Amino acid sequence: MKFKYKARSKTGEMQVGYVEAPSKERAIAILQRHDLFVLSIEEPKNIGVIERLSRFFNRVKSKDLMIFTRQLATLIESELPLSNALRSLYKQTKNEQLQTIVYQLAQDVESGLALSQALERQKPVFSDFFVSMIRSAEVTGRLEEALTFLAGYLEKEAQWKSRIMSSMIYPLILVGLFIIVGGIMVVVVFPKIEAVFAESQAELPLISEIIFSTGGFIAQWWWVVVAIIGVIAFVITDYFKSSEGKAVWGQIILQLPVFGNLFQKLYITRFAQSFSVLIKGGIPLTQAIEVAGNTINNAVYLELFQNIAQGVREGGLFSDLLLRQEKYFPAMVGQMTAVGETTGRVDDMMLRVADFYEREVNDMMNNLSELLQPILIIGMGILVALLFAAILSPIYNLAQTFTF
Repeated sequence: MKFKYKARSKTGEMQVGYVEAPSKERAIAILQRHDLFVLSIEEPKNIGVIERLSRFFNRVKSKDLMIFTRQLATLIESELPLSNALRSLYKQTKNEQLQTIVYQLAQDVESGLALSQALERQKPVFSDFFVSMIRSAEVTGRLEEALTFLAGYLEKEAQWKSRIMSSMIYPLILVGLFIIVGGIMVVVVFPKIEAVFAESQAELPLISEIIFSTGGFIAQWWWVVVAIIGVIAFVITDYFKSSEGKAVWGQIILQLPVFGNLFQKLYITRFAQSFSVLIKGGIPLTQAIEVAGNTINNAVYLELFQNIAQGVREGGLFSDLLLRQEKYFPAMVGQMTAVGETTGRVDDMMLRVADFYEREVNDMMNNLSELLQPILIIGMGILVALLFAAILSPIYNLAQTFTF
């Protein structure tokens, strides 16, 4: 939930803004941790439908965040003070929600907070990984490099999402059209034809009986079907939001044909890129593993990296721990890491790993539509054949009856 607050800093400056927290008490604790004296804090009010729609369409998109990060990196690289850079971006930002956030960031920085602390108070927009990278850069004094990396990272992620969606548009359109046409035939057309066969007392094949019965049930009890689908969708969605559900979903993603291998390589690319930047910035190995692990939106890999970081703390070699997880990390990743550990150039080796798997991901995405289309055509052909068989088989049997 987002709470609106009024507070004063140690210097007595008034601050007004929003803080994200699960409860009012937690929100106050977050503000106090940032050395703010809370004057008032308001719980969120019920939001109307129009305001919800307005917030949805004005939400901060990945492209907006990428442009903001790129511009901020350029301004910082030009040696413009951080507060001035944020004030400048506030005037240039077109997205209303992001503009409000940038204004709040500028206020927080001017009141004495570090950029990472200011970003942490806007966590719905800035991820844990984003905040962690900025915090690490503040320690090493490489803020512009971290911002440049984050901008490139967000840009690549947006490109990958766009390419996946582009590859899926054509198959989704075909599947959608088939569902609509098939639904009309099963619910509207087939029940009327069934009456003709019932009058002739012709024997129906099993596939025809199943489809005719399904169509009749849906036509009569459609509201029950809709309710059942809604309940099932809610239960499944709610389950996958839980810790257990996230772990299960992570395993399902990795077990998918074609896509499982694609996502595995994508996860390794993300980790290797961010890990290399962190190590170059002088971040300790265990901390770099944990921070880079946050780039992966998969509970399975997130837990793996937490365990690996713990193993390194206990004296294990990073490369050995990777090699023990061949199911999730190809042997090449562990071997390249071992070479880096021997030569003292782990960051360079991980960057090479990232480059290699990035090319693999790009090649797989280029071939994705070519892989999907034959599978889709075969699947659609089987479904269409079943529909035609359901209607043509009884017509053929009926014709045979009248012939004899």
